[in-house]
Order: sequence, then C-alpha cells, then structure tokens
Amino acid sequence: MYSADCNFPIENLPYGVFRPSAESEPRCGVAIGDQVLDLSAAAKAGLFNSTEHLGMGKCFGESTLNSFMELGRAAWIEARTTLIALLSGSNPVLRDDAKLQAKVFVPLSAVSMELPARIGDYTDFYASKNHATNVGIMFRDAKTALNPNWVHLPVGYHGRSSSVVISGTDVIRPRGQTITDPEPAYTSIPQHTPCKLLDFELEMGCFIGGAENKLGTPVDIADAKERLFGLVLLNDWSARDIQKWEYVPLGPFTAKNFCTTISPWVVTFDALAPFAQPLKQDPVPLPYLREDQKSDSVTSYNISLQVGMKSEAMSEFHTISNSNYNALSWSFPQMIAHHSYTGCNMRAGDLMGSGTISATEPSGYGSLLEICWKGTKPFNLPDGTVRRFLQDGDSIRLSGHCQGEGFRVGFGHCDGKILPSPAPKTY
Repeated sequence: MYSADCNFPIENLPYGVFRPSAESEPRCGVAIGDQVLDLSAAAKAGLFNSTEHLGMGKCFGESTLNSFMELGRAAWIEARTTLIALLSGSNPVLRDDAKLQAKVFVPLSAVSMELPARIGDYTDFYASKNHATNVGIMFRDAKTALNPNWVHLPVGYHGRSSSVVISGTDVIRPRGQTITDPEPAYTSIPQHTPCKLLDFELEMGCFIGGAENKLGTPVDIADAKERLFGLVLLNDWSARDIQKWEYVPLGPFTAKNFCTTISPWVVTFDALAPFAQPLKQDPVPLPYLREDQKSDSVTSYNISLQVGMKSEAMSEFHTISNSNYNALSWSFPQMIAHHSYTGCNMRAGDLMGSGTISATEPSGYGSLLEICWKGTKPFNLPDGTVRRFLQDGDSIRLSGHCQGEGFRVGFGHCDGKILPSPAPKTY
C-alpha cells in the first residue's frame, strides 16, 4: 500500500536502471510504491514468458534500457499491461508468493540509481515562448525579443551526451573565458576564470525509442509520437558569463557542455496520457510540423513543476519557482519531426531537452537569469543570504508530478550540488 501523494503508484510504473548494492551490476527496474521491481529477476522467474515480444525478457536482463526502448510502442504497451496485471492486488502470482516477492522486489531506499540509457546523442531545444521572450527582452528589446524564425520552427542545438549525469551527482563549477565589459566588444580582453554567473535551467527531457530511421529519411510527424518513450526532469546547468562571451555566432558551447542532470525514473507517455491537453499554436506551423493536419493544436501535458534551492546552511529546500510543462510552445513530436527533417537518424536512447520552461509570471520562471532578471533583482534565502546566481555549496532540486483523482504520477527528484572550481594549471 502507498499514500495518495506517492510518486510511484500503479498508474505510473516508471522505468529506471539501479544497483541493489554497491557490489552488484546495474539492472533494469520499475518503481512501484516504495519498492523497485527488479525486471531482470522478474524475467528469470518467468513473469514475462507469456508476452508476445519474446525478446522483452532478454532486454530486461541488460544494464540499460536501450534494447527495450528500441522494441517500440507495441512492446512498451504489452510490458505495461503485463506489469499492471502482475502488480494488481487481485493477482495472486506475486501477492501470495513471499519467496518470489523476496526475489524480485528491492526497497527503493536501498538502491543507487544509474543513467537509464546509453545516451548516444543529446539535443537541447528552446521551446518555451515565455523563456525565449524574457531572454530576448533582456539582451535585445521587447519589439525584437523573439527572433523571426522562433514561431515557425523548434529552435535547438546539439549538446554533449558524455556530460549527462544522474540526479545526486555533484556539479563542479566550470572555468572558462569571461570578460568584465558589460557587453562583448572588439576591445574586450578575456580572462580565464571560474564561472561567476552559474545558473540552473528547469527542463524536461524526452528519451527516444523505436527503430532507428534510415539516414536521409525523416521521421514523419504522424510517426513521431510512436518514437516517444518517456520523460525525465532535466537541469541543463548554464554558465551565463562564459556563454555571453562565446555564444556569438554559433550558440552554446562550453557554457553548456560541463554538466546536464536528469532524474533517474523515466515516466512513460502511456502513464501521462490521462493528463494530456491541447495546446493551440499561432501561427499554425508548416504541414510537416502539424500533429493534426486539420487542427491548430498539438498535445501538451498538465505536469506541475517545482524548483527548490538551499544553501549549505539550510536543512530544507526552499521553493523558488512553480511552473508547468504546458508552458512549452512546441511539442516533442514536433521536435523529432524537425530534428530529423533534413535526414538525421534518431536512435533509441537519444535524449532531447525541452529548453527552459518558464511560466508567464515571475513566480514560475525557470532560471535564475529570469528570476533575478540578469542579476538586477536579488532575493533572500531563508538563511538570510542573498542570491543572484548560484554560489558554491548551493543545491538545486527539480521535482514534478501530475495530479489525478486520488493518485499522482510523479517524477521524483533531479538534484545537484555546486562544488568549487578546482585550482587552474599555472603557465
């Protein structure tokens, strides 16, 4: 049994990769209540023998979810149906077999989590109009806040998959080229310093599944939904002062490649289906980006998102932002369709970030850049200290959930703590 505010009821059943102990090998699992169902042990016990996808049990014996992701939607639906049946209180297979329970269940509090997949590629988008507008106003003006292309395509850039880490991994403050001038100029003389304007970004990450499309063959918008495996919370840490100097003309580089943190449990789109809601788009995009050729709407989701922050002197996280997934202006199927339209091949385990999710009000902004409005509006933490950007020892926690009637579909936490930049090499 579990409480109504449990993140992982039977309506959720998110997938992850865990270690039961420090000495054990990583294996695939599903979170249920305060337990993890060891899918490898369940497969060995024959609990998936009746499934039509005979490779499913083998996939669950691997150390990542990639092979399972690659099986595609029909297998995902079958696995979910099987799991719901096995975990139902009316099913005696697990309910009445204490020895089998001991083999396949591990307390959630006892496990350590790993990345859920081998992430071959990571792409970050810029899909929240509120965030893009805020940043445009800061660095340009209200009339030209959005670049002309923004309302016609999901803007994105290729990130660095090797520096995607699991929740709880410390974040080392990066060093890079920075300038003291208010704005970059030909007369600017850069220094090599620790980042002074370190920031978080509240995002959602989408894992791609299904069979890889052939190089040169786009994923049609009608098929893009079939490639969506599930969502995680994502914090794309950002070094604002390094970015300010380097990002023209080619965009984010070392200001973004030092660390991206994700939550460990992948919540499937089947679990999110009850919380889907239409999102109108104006202007209506080109046909290859229309989820429904007869409609001006795409599918969004009602996912409440929170950002908590604490200093080393604080024992609890203090909420600094309340936002919602429905503040995104582009959908993940549209991102896939656009990403692949030039012929890019998308593989199981690839990760896409939504970009910073900001609500319309300051209480729902998704970064310190916006909350403190480029450092001009500092705020106080409960310990009495002032913040404009992140200081060493600060921790950020992203959390999110969908609220149903008597249950919630939760994502858990996405945590990271800032550690000091190491001493540089002397020349």
